[in-house]
Parts: sequence; structure tokens; C-alpha cells
Amino acid sequence: MINVAGLAKPLSGAIAVFALLTLFASQVHVGGFRLGYGFMPLTTSLILLLAATGPNSGLPRYKWSVVVGLACSLVGDVLLMLPRGLFLAGLIAFLLAHMCYLVAFTTDCRVAAKAVPFLLWGAVGVCVLAGLWPRVPAALRLPVVAYAVFLLGMAAQAASRALVFRSVSATAAAVGAALFVASDTLLAVKKFGDSLAGSAWLVLATYFSAQVLMAFSVRFCPTA
Repeated sequence: MINVAGLAKPLSGAIAVFALLTLFASQVHVGGFRLGYGFMPLTTSLILLLAATGPNSGLPRYKWSVVVGLACSLVGDVLLMLPRGLFLAGLIAFLLAHMCYLVAFTTDCRVAAKAVPFLLWGAVGVCVLAGLWPRVPAALRLPVVAYAVFLLGMAAQAASRALVFRSVSATAAAVGAALFVASDTLLAVKKFGDSLAGSAWLVLATYFSAQVLMAFSVRFCPTA
């Protein structure tokens, strides 16, 4: 019988290896195929497995909301690797992921239990959108705004929850959410703004770190 509890270390090691392979192969092409595309969904799948094999805590809704969020992220990874016409579909997949994370972060904490994170993340969102707005195509403006609202709302709720509980699990989720905002901001600047040196690496590094912390927030949840 598989020792589920003992899977954390080998899974973490495998995630680190495949995340590095994705980073180093992100700009390598073999026969017109970007090699990193093969490693990226595999890395996210392993992160999903890390969360799904976490302990059955006293917060099952938290665990499975994060797992479903990771599954939506996996779908988003695949969609964004396909032709550019599927960018909107990928955006929707990640929007659903953030909705799932938001459900998780409201499992045991009311919305905006601490107001300061919402004010801070709201200010960040206004500044980023204001800078990118002239370059966002008209057809994508509404989806981008909706996405930003849920992304920043998710990050703010995660931070609010961390301030309420001050636990390892809640802190891991809050840092993961903040890294998700950083990753998506870099991606948005790359897509709608100016190209940044090393941005591809930074996007992937912050993205994988964010998802790993989301998975570990499940494993660090106190058991009933």
C-alpha cells in the first residue's frame, strides 16, 4: 500500500527537477516544438498531486478547492501553450483557478476580515492596469479587468486570512498568492507592454513557487 503521507518529499524533489527543466528548456526548440512545453504541464500535474495527497484536515473544502484550482491551472497551462487564439480560453481557466482559491480562503475566514490587504492590493491593481491599459486590445479589456479583480481579491483575502490566523498554512497561501500576482503582472507586461530581460524565467519561477506554496498550504493545514 502506498504511503500517501510519505509522498511529500519525493514529489517535492520531482517538482523541483521538472520546474528547473522547464526553466532551462523554455527557449529551446526541437523540430519547431518548444521543449519547455513538455515539462510545464508535468510540473503543474506533480504540484496538483502534492496537494491531492495532502492530509485530510479539518478543512476538506479548503483542500479540494485548492486541488480544483490547480487542475484549472493545469488546463490554463495547456491552453496558453497552444496557438494565440486560445489566450482568452487560458485566461478563463486561470480565472476559474483564482475563484477556487478564493473559495478556499473563505472556508474559515470571512471576506475582508482585515481591510488593509484589500486596500493595498487594490492600489497595486489600479497602478498596473493604468500603466497597461492603452496597450490592451479593446476585445480583451473586460476579461482582463475581471481577471484582475479576482486575482487581486484572491491575494487580498489570502493576506487577510494570514493576518487573522498567523499560521504556517495561511502564510504559505498568502505568499503564494502574492507570487501569483507577481507572475501574472510580469506576464501582462510581457504581453501588453515592453519586453523585459529574463521575464520568461521570472514568470515561470514565480508561477511555480506560487503553486507549490498553494499545495503546501494544504499539507500544513491543522488536522481536526
